[in-house]
Amino acid sequence: MSDLIYPSLVYVHLLLFVLWLGADVGVFLLGQHFRKRHDYTLDQRLALLKLLVLVDMTPRTAWALMVPLSLTVSFAGGWWDVPVAVVAAGWIVGGLWLWLVWDAHWHDQTPRAARNRRIEGWIRWLLAAGYLFLGAESLLTGHPIAPVWLAWKALLFGLIFVAAIMIDFSFKPVGPQLMALISQGSSDATEVPLRTTMDKTRRWVTLTYILLVLTSWLGVVKPLG
Repeated sequence: MSDLIYPSLVYVHLLLFVLWLGADVGVFLLGQHFRKRHDYTLDQRLALLKLLVLVDMTPRTAWALMVPLSLTVSFAGGWWDVPVAVVAAGWIVGGLWLWLVWDAHWHDQTPRAARNRRIEGWIRWLLAAGYLFLGAESLLTGHPIAPVWLAWKALLFGLIFVAAIMIDFSFKPVGPQLMALISQGSSDATEVPLRTTMDKTRRWVTLTYILLVLTSWLGVVKPLG
């Protein structure tokens, strides 16, 4: 039974990657169709946007779970002598993060959701800083992570955090712009600012995809020793 634990963890790790990237592509495609103001009615576009928000919960869920699972895989595979306490803390943080994500979704447009997203924001920035430091320190000194490929993976994971955080930051103006579109109707005055915001967000989305593919490649191929 013990021989099945590590490969099973690796399988779940890969499954989370597939769900993250696959659902993110779905979000991207829905966003592309939302932009087609001449092909869909406003009601149809708003329905696409609602579906986009729902599909987006899959990569957000995978992102939160990827943190404790990656620590567990590193520990179980003997790739990094990570303390058990750190692995346990990872699951606590990941569980809290996951609860914040879904609770904010269930109570959207409320002070409770706004509070949850502020806390989630702090968690994501702290984890981004932690992974960036971990990866850089390991590449420079060979400690605490000895395998070079895993050190690079930690560094790239930190960059994924930054890119994904910037997606949400760039997307913030969409709220009031969308309300203007709904209340005033479709016109250049309401559509152009919204399109501009979505175009800026797409740059960070593209960067996130590239980093995800590179990180997964490192995990599977394990180059550089």
